Order: sequence, then C-alpha cells, then structure tokens
Amino acid sequence: MIPDPHAHASADAATSADALSPDELKTICDHMADAAQRAARKLMTASGAAKDAWLKASARGLIAQTEAILAANARDLDHAQNAGLSRAAIDRLRLDSNRIAEIAHALEEIAALPDPLGETLASSIRPNGLEVRKVRVPLGVVFMIYESRPNVTADAAALCVKSGNAVILRGGSEAFHSNHALHRVLADALEPAGLPREAVQLVPVTDRAAVGHLLTRSDAIDLAIPRGGAGLIRRVVAEARMPVLKHYDGNCHVYIDQYADPDMAEAIILNAKVQRPGVCNAAETLLIHRAIAATMLPRIAERLLAHGVELRGDPEACALVPAMTPATPEDWDTEYLDLTLAVAVVDSLDAAIEHINRHGSKHTDAIVSRDLESVRRFAARVDTAAVMINASTRFNDGGQLGLGAEIGISTDKLHARGPCGLRELTTTKWIVTGSGHIRA
Repeated sequence: MIPDPHAHASADAATSADALSPDELKTICDHMADAAQRAARKLMTASGAAKDAWLKASARGLIAQTEAILAANARDLDHAQNAGLSRAAIDRLRLDSNRIAEIAHALEEIAALPDPLGETLASSIRPNGLEVRKVRVPLGVVFMIYESRPNVTADAAALCVKSGNAVILRGGSEAFHSNHALHRVLADALEPAGLPREAVQLVPVTDRAAVGHLLTRSDAIDLAIPRGGAGLIRRVVAEARMPVLKHYDGNCHVYIDQYADPDMAEAIILNAKVQRPGVCNAAETLLIHRAIAATMLPRIAERLLAHGVELRGDPEACALVPAMTPATPEDWDTEYLDLTLAVAVVDSLDAAIEHINRHGSKHTDAIVSRDLESVRRFAARVDTAAVMINASTRFNDGGQLGLGAEIGISTDKLHARGPCGLRELTTTKWIVTGSGHIRA
C-alpha cells in the first residue's frame, strides 16, 4: 500500500515508506506535485486575513507543541551524534525552547508584514487611453530542498504561503523527525484558516530519489530552492527542469582598513567569527591592511585564540602571530562553518577587494573603516550580495534586515540576490485595461 503523503502519519510510519518501489515513490511524488499545483491556484485568491490567521495559529501551535517538537529533535540529535556529524552540523540541527520561540516569533513577524500580492510596481496611461499596470503575483509552487536546519521548515512554509505560493518541503534525513513535528503543526492549522492543506507538504520519505522525481516536474513546480552544501546545490542545478534559486557557500570576509577604529574592528571580527560559526553569514577570512597589522593583528588574534579559533595565515600574518598555522591555497576558498579563520595581510584597499572578488562566494563581505572614500570604493567594487559597513557579517539575515524571515540568501544575480523574503517569492504580471481598444 502506498502511504498517503497528506495523512496524519507518525514520523516512523513515514520513514517506512523508504521501502517503496521506484514506481510507488514516483506515484507519491507526482501526487504531491499535482496537489501543490491545485493548492497554488486556490492560494492565488486567498485573502491576506486568512494567511495571517494561519501564521498566527501556527505560531501558537509551535509553542503549545514545544515538548513534542523537542522530543522529536532529541531523536535526530542522538542519531546525528552517533553518525559523527560535525559540531557545526549538530548546532544547526539543535532545537531548544528558545529557538522554537524564535521560530514562532518569526511567523508572527511575517504575519505583520504587508501582503506583497497585488502591489502595483509601475503604471501608465498610453496616448490611446490604454491603462497599463505591472503588479506582483505569486510564483506558483516552490520546491524547497534543505539540510540540517529544522527552522527552515517553518520559515519556508510561512514565506511561501504568505506570498501566495504552495510549497513542497524536503528536509535532510538528519532532521527528519524534527521536520515532521514542525510540519504537523503547520499543516493542521491550514484548513481551519480556510486554506488548502496541500499548500504545505513535506516529502514523507528520506529516499533521495524523491528529489530527482520532483525536479522533473516543471509542469507543476515553478521554482526549486536548494539550501545546504555545495554538493546538494550542484545536484539540484544539474537535475532541475525548472529555475533554481541558489544559495551557494558563505565564504565571507571582514576587511580591516588602515582607517579602522581598533575597538570597533576587534568587536566586529569577534562577533562575525565566534557568535555562531556554523552559519553561512559567519566570517571565514580576515583581511587587514599592512599599515596597522603589526599593532592590530596580535591584539585581535589574542581575542580569537581565547575563544578557541584556529588561525591560518599568510607568511606575514604568521610572522606577527606565532600561534598561527600557515595557510594553504585552499584555505582562501573554504567555508569552514567552524571555529577556523583564514588571515591575510594586504597592501591596500584595492588588494583586499581583489582578494575578495577572487576567493569570495558573493555572499557577505564587510569593511571596517572611518574613511568615507574607502567605504565608498569597497561598497561599489566588491562583487557580493551584501556589503556590511562597520557592521558584522552576521547581520546579512532576513530577520535582521526587516524581512521577517528568509527562504535563503541567494548568491545569484537573477531574479533575486541576497536574503529572499516575501517579495523575492513573487513574479510580475502585466494588466492592460481598455475600453474596446483594437490595434490598427
């Protein structure tokens, strides 16, 4: 018997679906894609009040179900530790009552945001009397594939439904029980709010073949969003038959200019590296101007080393800080997601910009400087999704930038770049109104 992906099944029951034959698995995936397309058509005309009511009910449900969610997360954590997952991966996976409260609060913040649908982006009346408007409309169906972070289950569902899209969620096997517990709360709140239950679906199996099946359904799925390691993203890009919004590595840099305030520079690099090293907007490389390196770098290194950071430097940096390990060529291109930092001394602002544009991942890069001309040149010339000026890279985050939450941080340039919130999950439609106009 093929399990119903929309049934109120337990996580264990859903896991047993991994014994399905390829044909049975394809049937489930096709059913989900078709159901999501039907739900998306209903969501196109759903009221903002209904969507906000669902978000608020889901937030209350998450708080009410905290104990059950934490129990599911504990099962995932036990398995992750036994499987030898890295410290950074376990940190991304871990939930506690505070993190669940933060997830619930993010849903409430999204509910408070203006509905982007129907917004007029441009309008004009042509000389012949035609009224022309360009308005925001939903994308349709989003297929979200992600690893480790259970909060993405709620964030992605909330942003998609608020922007009028149905979503199919496929979390990593390491967070299977956590994702299932979160999804149950979200799904149970849909119909009471007047929305179709199929608007938020979770792939009920850990078999990776399910991802491949769904990536072929460009007739029903309008956008795929992979959020995870480079291997996952490369696979999705290679197999997807629909557009892909990519969230590649976060090889983020902090450049300390010769005109930097020393106390500010120290605080920013410490926060960017240490506050939460296992996330994509944590700093991975420190660049420091040669004019201040001899006085500033040993001071900064002492603070970083005291927090357990392993430093890997170029020859000049190693000469200034004996505890530093010599960097390899690969270090400049690495997203560590851990307490490791590459360090280089640069001759100039231009050298720092050149280093970032050669080795960076176009995610987030910061400058610490009191010189307006240095700041202006850095912001204009660094090819990145977000430039931080005298601020930590950790602020490149949807919630921190006022989006309520984010579905990811795109390192693409089309159609969205940087943190992707509600507006980035819409497209446009031209509406032309006449009064019997015909073209000569």
